[in-house]
Amino acid sequence: MKLKDKKSVPVLVAFILIASLALLASCEKYSYELETVDPEEPVLFQTEIQPIFTNSCVACHKGTRDPDLRNGNSFASLTTGGYVSLPAESSKLYTKVISGGHAAFTLPDEKQRILIWIGQGAQNNK
Repeated sequence: MKLKDKKSVPVLVAFILIASLALLASCEKYSYELETVDPEEPVLFQTEIQPIFTNSCVACHKGTRDPDLRNGNSFASLTTGGYVSLPAESSKLYTKVISGGHAAFTLPDEKQRILIWIGQGAQNNK
């Protein structure tokens, strides 16, 4: 009888491992809710837009490549360089953010914030 019990232990361990792997491989593991931006709320440049540039864009756009997106320079660089214009969907800044190699650097809600900020008049507000 003991021999039979010893053979069933590896089978039980294998079953537990397979069941655990199946549970860990669930699609829910990577699900998350996308943040949405209320288009009626003002999008503030200094607290919402500049942090996007600082975290995602300054590595390349740090004064040697237009536009200069460093804190303190970005607003002037964008507004005098023709990057923000209406309609917001076709502005130079937004079309760059959503296309080509630039698209991977920002999250969907960050792209939405930029679009709304431009649509609200691209103000240098805090």
